Amino acid sequence: QVQLVESGGGLVQAGGSLRLSCAASGLTFSGYTMGWFRQAPGKEREFVARISRSGGYTYYTDSVKGRFIISRDNEQNTVYLQMNSLKAEDTAVYYCAADGSGTGWNIWGKGTLVTASS
Repeated sequence: QVQLVESGGGLVQAGGSLRLSCAASGLTFSGYTMGWFRQAPGKEREFVARISRSGGYTYYTDSVKGRFIISRDNEQNTVYLQMNSLKAEDTAVYYCAADGSGTGWNIWGKGTLVTASS
């Protein structure tokens, strides 16, 4: 059974940091581009960051550049999102997703809630 399970969310003061993890099972993890998305209350889900299969290439949405870092450990089948200098507007449910061979983000986790209080 293919599964992505996020963890690490919580409540943090604005300016603080959190590290999200996403553990994958049931798939050949190193064969997938991995990404993080988020959905704030009342808003549509938006892209945050992605990382290539080897981890050598990363891409971020403009609003998190310089603050968030995506990384992966293919031995542990886990992708991470280090979030620094959190802002109230980063408050959202964060989801990880997998894209195999450019076919689209077709595997999703259930999400973890991040709340940055101002």
